[in-house]
Amino acid sequence: MNRDIREVVREERLMRDRLLRLLAQGPLTVPELAGAGGAPMDEVMVWVMTMQRYGYVKVGHGPDAEGYFHYEAVTR
Repeated sequence: MNRDIREVVREERLMRDRLLRLLAQGPLTVPELAGAGGAPMDEVMVWVMTMQRYGYVKVGHGPDAEGYFHYEAVTR
């Protein structure tokens, strides 16, 4: 991770809406979210894990052939 983890965690609120908009189109893996959202994969992983912990996303299915789980938005 290139940036301090505290800085990445602070940005979760800002990135949450962007990631949820992407997930509204259907389940995506962390690499797919990183590519579509223009963010580093390791930072997207931190944001997705935080969002999962607080009930914004859940594991839809997986792992795929590359070992990645698909995440989907949770209706709140």
